[in-house]
Amino acid sequence: MFFILSLQFLVARELFRIAYIAQRSRRPLPLLRLMQWYFFFTAVFWLYFRFIKHNLLVEVTSDKTLARLFYGALKHHSLISYTLYMAGFVGFVLTLKKGLYLHQFAHYAWTHMIILITTVPTTFFVANIFSGIIWYVLPAFLIVANDICAYLAGFFFGRTPLIRLSPKKTWEGFFGGFAGTLIIAYYLAALLSRYKWMTCPRKDLTVFKGLDCQPDEVFLPGTYTLADVAQALPANLLAAAGAAAEALPVGLRQWAADLTFNVAPIQLHALSMAAFASIAAPFGGFFASGFKRAFHMKDFGDTIPGHGGVTDRFDCQIVMAIFAYAYYWSYISKPEVTVGEVLSSATRLNDHDQILLFGKLANLLAGEGLIPGSIVDSLQQHLGEQFTWEVPDS
Repeated sequence: MFFILSLQFLVARELFRIAYIAQRSRRPLPLLRLMQWYFFFTAVFWLYFRFIKHNLLVEVTSDKTLARLFYGALKHHSLISYTLYMAGFVGFVLTLKKGLYLHQFAHYAWTHMIILITTVPTTFFVANIFSGIIWYVLPAFLIVANDICAYLAGFFFGRTPLIRLSPKKTWEGFFGGFAGTLIIAYYLAALLSRYKWMTCPRKDLTVFKGLDCQPDEVFLPGTYTLADVAQALPANLLAAAGAAAEALPVGLRQWAADLTFNVAPIQLHALSMAAFASIAAPFGGFFASGFKRAFHMKDFGDTIPGHGGVTDRFDCQIVMAIFAYAYYWSYISKPEVTVGEVLSSATRLNDHDQILLFGKLANLLAGEGLIPGSIVDSLQQHLGEQFTWEVPDS
């Protein structure tokens, strides 16, 4: 998570520098850099806490001192975030100076657009890593694999220009990258799914404790037919596939119907991600190329020797982050109740109902023999008799 944050920080730094050059004024702008980073970290506070709120609740409630210190901040996170933003907004208005209005508002717009286009999308990777690091590593590596495969295919076979924004890109490289990424995705998904450190979700924020879980069925190999795979397609694609199958010769159609193969579902999902990484994600790179040409720049920065800035290597990842998040929660995630989600729901109850829930849960646990009935007696003694708990026998 902090690795992603560090990349976002470096990308923002490079783009803030470009914004400063593009909107440079002869007179210094008051508190410009401070306000840019203030809005950046306010956005990070709002976005990150939204994605890790359940994990934080599990961690905070493990100790009464932590609960006392941080529970209020978690419960009112959205209000605190908005208050922080409004403080920055008021501060910006107070710094407006005659003769600098245009430059100040231009920088205000630049700051918000940089955060919206780069920081917000890439933060979706944070949600993915807590569902299992594979959902961050796999899509991120597919972008790298596509870049390498497209480069090699273009280097050896490239002849036909693909797009004017990137003269070195060729159609041969595009299709070679597509095929190579599909192959890598299929086998890489099988490799990563063997390790629990990759596949198990993290329910808290512990760094040093190992991960252990029952492997999800998406990571377990099974025997499937083409009909099984087709059922996972959207309705319109399923209808198109059915129509195409009807056009095949009877013998070929029967052979396809009888065909079986052993594969883990994650490998098929990886093919979908690879297709997006090869077809749509490169347009993030084309967008970045057009942006650099608009400002007559070769690279966004010089953070990585020989490669330019972090933004030069991160442009397609920005597009991939939201797709990986949306794909996971649309096709892979299964409805389940976690301790963090229960705690999050409980925090929305009023004080009376929270204590009532606490008492009823204690009754339930005592009734099942998970805790001694004497604990329930003690709770009733300390909390008073304003709640009518039916205490089971010890």
